[in-house]
Amino acid sequence: MQEALAFTVHHSDPHTQARIGTLTTPHGVIQTPTFVTVGTQATVKAIAPDDLARLGVQILIANTYHLHLRPGEEVIRELGGLHRFMGWPGPIMTDSGGFQVFSLGAGIEHGVGKIGIFPEEAERGGHLRPARQGQSLVRVDEEGVSFRSHLDGSPQRFTPESVIDMQRALGPDIMLVLDECTSPLHDYEYTRRALERTHRWADRALVRFRETGRQAKRPKAQGLYGIVQGGAFRDLREQSARFISGRDFDGIAIGGSLGASKTEMHEVLDWTIPLLPAEKPRHLLGIGAIPDIFEVVRRGVDTFDCVAPTRLARLGALLVRDELDYKLTITNARFERDSAPIDANCDCYTCQNFSRAYLHHLFNAKEILAMRLATIHNVHFLSRLMVQIRQAVAEGQLDALKREWR
Repeated sequence: MQEALAFTVHHSDPHTQARIGTLTTPHGVIQTPTFVTVGTQATVKAIAPDDLARLGVQILIANTYHLHLRPGEEVIRELGGLHRFMGWPGPIMTDSGGFQVFSLGAGIEHGVGKIGIFPEEAERGGHLRPARQGQSLVRVDEEGVSFRSHLDGSPQRFTPESVIDMQRALGPDIMLVLDECTSPLHDYEYTRRALERTHRWADRALVRFRETGRQAKRPKAQGLYGIVQGGAFRDLREQSARFISGRDFDGIAIGGSLGASKTEMHEVLDWTIPLLPAEKPRHLLGIGAIPDIFEVVRRGVDTFDCVAPTRLARLGALLVRDELDYKLTITNARFERDSAPIDANCDCYTCQNFSRAYLHHLFNAKEILAMRLATIHNVHFLSRLMVQIRQAVAEGQLDALKREWR
């Protein structure tokens, strides 16, 4: 079994910053760029690991916050680690839980929902919705964060060191440091203070990562990513990019608020990515809409994750190329007698065997099978799109493919 992470860039698009690479992990090789499928609680909702393998999924991301609360990292360690626990033999990444802490804190205070990270976009409708404002359930200090469990109200404490310990116990291939994720509504001064604290936490996480690595039986079997923060403020993003790049991380993630609009997100990436080391993999946290995928890949992002494709599936929004916003709402009455598959050009199990009318019926009848079949289609759709994108990058045709998808 491979003992350490290794990343190689094989080709760069001469017309954009997009690149083709391989990320080698102890549990398999990942062809990049690729979409990282979200399995928050050690499961991709509604489908099984063997489905994921058939659908072309290369890597999953689980969440340290949720798994710490239930069933607990020590339970997972005792049962052989996350791969064995969830029956997934491929690569796994774990988030630090920083975004969940944000959701319980500034996310509640500012009314910024989990997906609605772009307030201007949320006002226009669609699946982005602002959350209700309320009182923060989180206290952030120099040592870490204190909060109460959303499950039972029990007091919890995360520090940069304890989050490393939790992820060592879980056993993913790639770990992320604890960071303070700021809101698009935070001002410059708060964002600056949070950024500096995040940098100090990153250094502490690295120390703990090295200490626990020396104690481990296979010390090189896990990699650690630092996280670039700084909100939508150019000098802070550039400062953070330089700081994290100067540390001995195995890869670099870009997180936090990416601005109040997609345009601002593009600016944040344009400021940040040129300052990151070319030889290390780059992960973007929380992006997965079709237009965004093209934009982040052409800017040089290697991997990215988002709950949207699977969450949309459970809500009856099926990904297709020729519908508005690439979504077909199968619960609409016009599909009641529609004998066509979701997508005539799709070779997924759902499209090869079932009609729109049947999916319409399952969702209206609230049958569990509806979510399974819809999720199979949406996950396959993303996997197939990434194959096309990698081929287009290799051929220098990414922008041409992007135009075809408009």
